[in-house]
Amino acid sequence: MIIELISLILLWFGIYYIVSLSLNMEFGYAGIPNFGKALSVLVGAIAVGGILNRLLMLYYGVGGGLIEGSTYATSMINDLIASNPIVGIGILILTIILASILGFIVGAIFILPSAKLKEDYLGVTLLAISETVFLVCTYNLNIIGGYYGVSTPDILAFVSGEYRGWVFTGIVLFIAFLAYLFFERLLNTPFGRILRAMRENEDTVKAFGRDIMRLRIKTVAIGSAVGAIAGALYSLYTVNIVANAFTRVEWTFFPFLMILLGGKGNNKGVALGVLCYVIVKVLLDVYKYNLKYSLNIPFEPVWLSYMLFGVLMLLILYYKPSGLIPEKPIITLPMKKKIMEISGK
Repeated sequence: MIIELISLILLWFGIYYIVSLSLNMEFGYAGIPNFGKALSVLVGAIAVGGILNRLLMLYYGVGGGLIEGSTYATSMINDLIASNPIVGIGILILTIILASILGFIVGAIFILPSAKLKEDYLGVTLLAISETVFLVCTYNLNIIGGYYGVSTPDILAFVSGEYRGWVFTGIVLFIAFLAYLFFERLLNTPFGRILRAMRENEDTVKAFGRDIMRLRIKTVAIGSAVGAIAGALYSLYTVNIVANAFTRVEWTFFPFLMILLGGKGNNKGVALGVLCYVIVKVLLDVYKYNLKYSLNIPFEPVWLSYMLFGVLMLLILYYKPSGLIPEKPIITLPMKKKIMEISGK
């Protein structure tokens, strides 16, 4: 039981860390309140359920609707993966490429209607666009199967059931580590410093000839590309996609909580925030009914996590707004030399 819990915690840590890293670039570094972050994760699911499944249906010559056709196509590709693991690895790589490209394009288009708005209006507009797409995907069965859902390929069909979770967890953690390296490298460049400057004072950035709209489009496009990878990985892990799983609470508000808990503008702090959140989330999901009966809670235990994390958000904003690991100021090499000269005097 403990081993399974550890595997589940690590898996959710990897998926949420990828999402939170992308949101940290948008919100923590650039100051863009992307309340529509769930859209990028949903786009990753669309890349798997809507594009990859149709490609498989076309390859195997499966006709009919998406829901029925996906069931047959994924069943056939799973048999092939079980005998040839290279196919599963190839589908994983293809899925990541599809998800990142689609996420980049959708992210760039997604920000266009609101790129010139101020922070509050920007956040509300992004939320409205995300919710609109979410509802369309939920009630239109031709995109990803809507509320019925569609099957997805099992890229680890060659791995026995007892080891599948650990293998997939290792894949997710490896991709999360690559995402961390990518953002650390990207955000410690002049581009990252411009984003911080834009967050602090847009007028100053404009005065130096920078186009705020272009910076926002580029930031959200990159963030959405990475967020879509998390959505694709989640879809491949569950081997099934249901549009209702990509809600704004799970994939927008909770990642905001993780970033605020760990410390925005700091990828290491975000990792700590994600880990703290995931541990509590998994333990609550597993032991919620034990808590209900032991504490005699007069309501369904499914609401415990929402209540607890809502209170936690308020406490963080009031007592620890900078997070557990606050953001550090940027000190370049010339600045370090100057500081040493001053301290030496």
